[in-house]
Amino acid sequence: MQQQPIYELNIQPYPALAEQRRRPPSVVYFSNLTKTVEFLLTTLQIHGWDAQLSYSTIYRNLQIRDKFWQDYEVSGVKFFRVTISKQLLNPVLPTVEMEDYPRKR
Repeated sequence: MQQQPIYELNIQPYPALAEQRRRPPSVVYFSNLTKTVEFLLTTLQIHGWDAQLSYSTIYRNLQIRDKFWQDYEVSGVKFFRVTISKQLLNPVLPTVEMEDYPRKR
């Protein structure tokens, strides 16, 4: 079975916000990092946030730390954190140290 990476985009609001502005976290999965970055940049621009991210920055962070995150704040108040992490689809299953079934010869 072939292992394939997928990318998890998680947008986690900070709990310090007022009760009316709190939202549940949203998680989206993509099979391609390029599509993940395009979706994130487009969404940030639509909602008026400064989108000064580049594909290479995110790619390098995923290679080094297996995770990329960035906080978005205005006037010192953090609103949400964007996290992109690499997940494995079809991970290798362990053998759990089990012995083979004994067969008669």
